[in-house]
Amino acid sequence: MSVELLEPPARDETVEAPILFLEPSERKPRLSFGYDSPASDISEIYTPRHVLIHDARKMTASLDVQGFELAHAASAIDFTVEAEIASIGRTEAAELVRRATGAARVVVFDHTLRKRAADAPRQPSTRVHVDYTAESAPKRVRELLGDEAEALLSGRVAFVNVWRAIRHPATDWPLVLCDARTAAAADLIATDIVYPDRRGEIYGLTHNPRQRWFYYPGLQLDEALLIKCYDSCADVARFTPHTAFEGPLTPRGAPPRQSVEFRTIAFFD
Repeated sequence: MSVELLEPPARDETVEAPILFLEPSERKPRLSFGYDSPASDISEIYTPRHVLIHDARKMTASLDVQGFELAHAASAIDFTVEAEIASIGRTEAAELVRRATGAARVVVFDHTLRKRAADAPRQPSTRVHVDYTAESAPKRVRELLGDEAEALLSGRVAFVNVWRAIRHPATDWPLVLCDARTAAAADLIATDIVYPDRRGEIYGLTHNPRQRWFYYPGLQLDEALLIKCYDSCADVARFTPHTAFEGPLTPRGAPPRQSVEFRTIAFFD
């Protein structure tokens, strides 16, 4: 397949834009999902707040410091064939995480295709969140890895998402990421996430002016974003809030964003 890879923009594209934060509440928030449908039964209020979103291409970020990292690696597939995504795509994601973290083993347990279109089953996620909590991440290891889990959980464990633009560069509704060092523990709100066959837990995020936000303008097809969603090590970035946002610099007529994300667990010796 022949694709056009645009050069990343050279100018600073720091912007101001609204993103959706969870409002504080006395009860535990809840989101209900179908596996192929957007969130419903939302029990709490999410409020848009304008934040300054810095151009991350002007810095060098890492998974263990800011909680996110840019990788330069083209995929061998075009993400149109599900069997290739589940095999080659997942293998590529595992290798990216292994190289970035030095993990001894990387398990890729899920992937999601998203498209900003009225008929798409999974749209870009528009509420600030972290995919796992201090409680739900070890629980997920136990659910997925059974008898191996306790031995694996005795060492360092990290959940890392691998996010790619597909079809064309992601100029429409890019990801915005919070520097994990600037999201205080009190800002992270445990939220139930209910699927048809199981219940999990994520973090929502309340707004705090000390939070610092970043994005990568025009994420290319030969780039991938690595996002730390949990780390059992207390001395590094552990939880990285993120969401999609409507970029004010998106060119008129830009194609709607299409993306894939792989969810991985990294295990360390």
